[in-house]
Amino acid sequence: MSDRIYTAGLVVIGDEILSGRTHDKNIAQVASWLQVQGIRLAEVRVVPDVIGRIVAAVNALGEAYDYLFTTGGIGPTHDDITVDAVAEALGVPVVIHPEARAILERYYADKGGLNEGRLRMARVPEGAELIPNRMSGAPGIRIDGRIHMMAGVPHITAGMLDALTGTLEGGAPLLSETVGGFIPESEVAVLLRDTEKSHPACQIGSYPFFREGRVGANFVVRSTDRAALDACLAALCEGLEAQGFALTPGGI
Repeated sequence: MSDRIYTAGLVVIGDEILSGRTHDKNIAQVASWLQVQGIRLAEVRVVPDVIGRIVAAVNALGEAYDYLFTTGGIGPTHDDITVDAVAEALGVPVVIHPEARAILERYYADKGGLNEGRLRMARVPEGAELIPNRMSGAPGIRIDGRIHMMAGVPHITAGMLDALTGTLEGGAPLLSETVGGFIPESEVAVLLRDTEKSHPACQIGSYPFFREGRVGANFVVRSTDRAALDACLAALCEGLEAQGFALTPGGI
């Protein structure tokens, strides 16, 4: 495992996400899975079912990060255009993948067979490989080991991520520790800034809440270096206690 930080971008595709009709669950799911693989989700873009907008997002995030993931838009209907957009971004044609067609023929053999819509799910950018899908037959798509195109339905996405587990090169996993309390973050903002500045291998996130009629915050310290993480956490706790705040390890 490398000490280098590997990064990924995610493009979430679909008018239904932007309209609010569908609540996205894939961002958290993909981010959590990537952390375990030693890859950090660095940016997410949510785009409509418009080829130009998808192409722009794929190009931008594909250039910026080690890996690119997309969710949504690889189904059987006319507005499932992610394959076309990614192919356009890569400058390759769309083809019917023979293995994908065979998988779909087997899956739909007792469900009315292949039709025009179902065959759309065998379309891939030329040169692509498949990501197995045990849930609904239609596979995901993998290109050059960097681009991963997955379904928008969360439980199908989960199965595709499971199939990819252990196949991507990652770096040191991002470790984290949390401490919290009924602490107004505005009163400790300087402490948070100075503690992070004095521990350059760490990042500190502050997440406020309102409970039991009181304000508070959980502070999450992150690093790929366990010793640096422990030192930063200890310094933060010492500083908070010096200001008279009671702390709860693990957060509230």
